[in-house]
Amino acid sequence: MDLKIREKRALVTGSSRGIGRAIALSLADFKVDVAINYLRQRTRAEETAREIEARGARALVVKGNVAKPNDVERMFDQIGEAWGGLDLLISNAASGVIRPAMELSPHHFHWTMDINAGALLPLVQHFIKLPSNGQKAVVAVSSLGAIRAIPNYTAVGASKAALESMVRHLAAELGPHGVRVNAVSAGTVDTDALRHFPNREQMLEVAKERTPAGRVLDPQDVANVVVFLCTDFASMIHGQTLVVDGGYSILA
Repeated sequence: MDLKIREKRALVTGSSRGIGRAIALSLADFKVDVAINYLRQRTRAEETAREIEARGARALVVKGNVAKPNDVERMFDQIGEAWGGLDLLISNAASGVIRPAMELSPHHFHWTMDINAGALLPLVQHFIKLPSNGQKAVVAVSSLGAIRAIPNYTAVGASKAALESMVRHLAAELGPHGVRVNAVSAGTVDTDALRHFPNREQMLEVAKERTPAGRVLDPQDVANVVVFLCTDFASMIHGQTLVVDGGYSILA
């Protein structure tokens, strides 16, 4: 199927593993060039880059902490020098402190907010400065914790709610300038990040039992929707958060 995104250029933050990696490889399947952003795991980033090139697209590895403005500026300078422009921005990098609210310090809370929500603004500000081939698209990866209470998820859930609010405001401001901004909210996905939850096995079992689709999500399920939002088929979707959870959130 021709999604008409061939030869577009994308930055996927936090794309050396997990959901970010699945997004990067899925874009490469449609011949989108992908800049792989990582913070610590360069070996994994380089492995992902090789897979992208094996699928017939260009890859660029860029190191940087998306919560640090200087790192973000350096990343976009590197992309601009290598490719001359950028068409797609996937804000996927995330982190945060997983613990009960009464055990959170102000540092825990602000650090989580900075990387999960605050980073989107400078990313978009730099993104819109680079030339593009047609309409630009931004997709941020969120989670059901933005609207549902999940044990030990206070800081991360608040940051994802802020992220989704920012998506709406950016979409309203940038839509008239040819920039689409949306989010994808994922249900329970079995990735490395889930290993930080003390009740991981219980979460997976509960998610599987109460998901109408009959299984827990994998990273590819999320990547498929992100790719769709990058195409012209989604040209009139602005400021929305698309939920990908196998139906989990529709149940009482």
